[in-house]
Amino acid sequence: MSRTIADLIQERFGLPTEAGRERPAEGALALLLSHRTQRRYKPDPIPDDVLEMALAGALSAPSKSDLQQVGIVLVRDRAKQTTIGEWTPAMPWIAEAPLFMVFCGDHRRIRRVSELRARPFPNDTLDMFMNAAVDAGLVLQAFITAAEALGLGGCPISVVRNHVEKLAALLELPPGVFPVAGLCVGYPLQPGWASMRLPPAVTVHTDRYDDADLPAQLLAYDARREARHATPKESQRFADRFGYSEPYGWSEDKARQYSVPERHNFGPFIRRHGFGLA
Repeated sequence: MSRTIADLIQERFGLPTEAGRERPAEGALALLLSHRTQRRYKPDPIPDDVLEMALAGALSAPSKSDLQQVGIVLVRDRAKQTTIGEWTPAMPWIAEAPLFMVFCGDHRRIRRVSELRARPFPNDTLDMFMNAAVDAGLVLQAFITAAEALGLGGCPISVVRNHVEKLAALLELPPGVFPVAGLCVGYPLQPGWASMRLPPAVTVHTDRYDDADLPAQLLAYDARREARHATPKESQRFADRFGYSEPYGWSEDKARQYSVPERHNFGPFIRRHGFGLA
């Protein structure tokens, strides 16, 4: 029997549904539901025309007020890519991917447009920073979807912001241009697996925000997720501080992840890099 959209939804959330039971698992919706993060790639280079098509799809993403505040740096220099990979040795796929890209929020361009048109620019605000960050995020997601439609796979790399000063210097990012995330891209070496998502009952609200049921929902989600892909004992974070937990689960993992400071250098970098954030 052919797979349906309902099958893909069930695989994504680990919950039964009849939504999409009559729809074949094909088209744009099936592509989104079938997303896999890929960290292992064949050595094959990405043909120029394939990359051009993926970039065209990405840059067709929505943009706040048509400002198009995104910049994409293709890291073609293997020495630079190796350097970026050396900053995070636990992620060898950064250096090994056939292509590494950095998606940036670009507030510089609209400032230059204002200067070229001799118009004032009284908008050096937190909102403008957010606009550029959201634009870059939308383009990043659109690129991933377009790339997967072309047989490619990718892995977003937010950890580049852990090294934001060094990355900005390496890629010569001028004031007003800041990295949102990197992306490894290549032809997948293996099929990959679907990361189970939090249920819509947690993330979707009607008329008002309501998380009263969060504790019970997390217990059920952790159990479903661990039943499918149990976290190995050696992968539990900060066991020297918190010991080993049984069961472990997504909620314990994320609570441990954010129990230590992370990227506290990013805000100061953004302020020094030309954003008033007023």
